[in-house]
Amino acid sequence: MMILSVVTALLLGAITWTLLEYLIHRWLGHDSRTRPNPFAAEHVRHHSQGNYFAPAWKKVLSALLFATTLIGPSIALAGALAGSSFVVGLISMYVAYEVLHRRDHTHPGRGSYMRFLRRHHFYHHFTDPNFNHGVTTPIWDWVFGTLRAPGLIQVPPKLAMSWLVDPHSGCVRPDYATHYELIRKG
Repeated sequence: MMILSVVTALLLGAITWTLLEYLIHRWLGHDSRTRPNPFAAEHVRHHSQGNYFAPAWKKVLSALLFATTLIGPSIALAGALAGSSFVVGLISMYVAYEVLHRRDHTHPGRGSYMRFLRRHHFYHHFTDPNFNHGVTTPIWDWVFGTLRAPGLIQVPPKLAMSWLVDPHSGCVRPDYATHYELIRKG
């Protein structure tokens, strides 16, 4: 029974992160009513520079502050083992999100689901920032009505990821041409 409690708490923590990821991204990153805020400043820079990510120390500090804020109430509500497991699940999923998000921008995707998530995320970046706020899952976009099918994603050349563009031709690599194109002027 104790193992089931720990596993359940870990999973609830991970799922909770995916919801927080969506809410933070949508309302702190894109809603003018909640800006300015520290997340929005970093987020706007990420959108405008593409390969910019907030420094690791800021992410570690955020995770530590979040964990120390949540651990007391989590333990009070669920007990030491389950409460701690919930926080570990949430912070672990946050770390997974950070790794996945960076890899979306810096490496070609592996596996159909990872390629789908990348297209889902890049629709948000390059087509319409009001949609597809989830990076690790599209579930909350579906729940809150902000899910859009990616279609053909038009990427501005100055924001094109290195894995997307053939360095010799300057065009989208043939492997990605069905889903991406560079926006050409004129």
